[in-house]
Amino acid sequence: MSNNIKNNLSRRDFLKAGGAATAATGLSLAGISSATAATCSTLPEKWDETYDVVVVGSGFAGLSAAIEAKNANASTVVLEKMPVPGGNSTINGGCIAVVGSDVQKARGITDSVDAMMGDMLKAGLGLNYPLQARIVAERTNEAYEWCKNYLGVKFKDKITQFGGHSIPRSLTTQNQSGSGIILPMLAKAKELDIHVKTKVYVKKLINDEQGRIVGLEVITRFKPGKETSTKTKFIKAKKGVVMANGGFAADVNYRSSQDPRLDEKLRSTNHSGATAECLKEMVRIGANPVQLSWVQLGPWTSPEEKGFGMAPLFATYSAFAHGIMVSPKTGERFVNELADRKVRADAIVKTGDIGIAFCDSIGASHSSHVMDKLLGRKVVLTFDTFEELAAHYKIPVKALLAQIERYNSYVEKNIDPEFGKPFSMKQVAIKKAPFYAVRLWPKAHHTMGGVEIDTKARVMNMVTRDVIPGLFACGEATGGTHGACRLGTVAVPDCLVFGRIAGQNAAKA
Repeated sequence: MSNNIKNNLSRRDFLKAGGAATAATGLSLAGISSATAATCSTLPEKWDETYDVVVVGSGFAGLSAAIEAKNANASTVVLEKMPVPGGNSTINGGCIAVVGSDVQKARGITDSVDAMMGDMLKAGLGLNYPLQARIVAERTNEAYEWCKNYLGVKFKDKITQFGGHSIPRSLTTQNQSGSGIILPMLAKAKELDIHVKTKVYVKKLINDEQGRIVGLEVITRFKPGKETSTKTKFIKAKKGVVMANGGFAADVNYRSSQDPRLDEKLRSTNHSGATAECLKEMVRIGANPVQLSWVQLGPWTSPEEKGFGMAPLFATYSAFAHGIMVSPKTGERFVNELADRKVRADAIVKTGDIGIAFCDSIGASHSSHVMDKLLGRKVVLTFDTFEELAAHYKIPVKALLAQIERYNSYVEKNIDPEFGKPFSMKQVAIKKAPFYAVRLWPKAHHTMGGVEIDTKARVMNMVTRDVIPGLFACGEATGGTHGACRLGTVAVPDCLVFGRIAGQNAAKA
């Protein structure tokens, strides 16, 4: 990580970043005025394929929508731009926030929808659309049980408290990856005879004279760089189109148009297909873009890895939960390691230097399944003493030792008077060598903004404030649920809950 990158980010106040993009801005970026947005499509002379429901995107949201639509007796197809299905959902950490799960109950953990709502609103700075947020919180257990009992997803019999959550409520797939959900979803789609078509690029949404979305113009056998191809096909949607196209954190041009600080110098956790063309196309036909400039930075990523990497697993389950993060300049903590993502990412950037997060061998045992790979790739390093750790990262050793002693006293007293870190996961003092450490610097991770939907996942028109007939959206393609900052493990229930809602309503549109 160059000094230019760090200076570019740290000299600006991330704590005050963001805000909602205006409809006029969204239209300008799409190159169209609001007066013509709803009447610019031309119906093709003939349709190449026809289905009741067409779903764009094959992640958690898209596959949920497709499965529900097909179960409602609607002929359904899934269109995926990339060569393989799953998108960011496949490389996601496989964790789902659940209120009232069987795992919580077995451990005597009391939780509530209001408690989860409170956590979401706090992290979201109160910008969350309350009806959407509540629907997600209310239906987390339903989504979890659907995954477990209908799809056959396997979860670990353990529970974790992720950053920003006031109560342990996050459950993890057996393979600790989103693929643990995506693969059963794809198997169910195959069982239901839902065709998932890859390498299909959505070029245009098509509406009729009444403004109803009736289909799409697409490029098949798509490869990057072929976005302007005129060799297209037309797919008709007799009942509805569900846009589950994901976010745009990998789209440097678009994300930097929303927040100029998020330029090419900032890496992303996302796969290369997380771009904004579908968002811009929805805006072109009149969809209301909301909160587009709120782009989340992941605080647990390492500059030693490309993309998402494996450092987030060690940081989340071990270093943040059972250890501490310090500034190499001071040797002292600078944030609650279990605060929400925005708070932690902002805090790292504000220090102007890469954070050093570490734990002892007891803490490291919570991510033992990935430790060999992390050590082999030298993303995580081990040290026999704190003095060795300090010397390697050029941390003031006296300050570091004093900080560790101070933190250990907090663990023993079960209260952190400095930063308010919760000790609800049976944390112990950091004492048992060897010690495991990782360097952390944020990357662009999740785009909280997208198109506005109602509680039935119908896309809203920016001018009339009515729904756009025939158009539905879910998951990261939408905005409002998370406000300024999405809590970790809430993306999965958001995608599952609203994906299912979108599929059910599209099938009867």
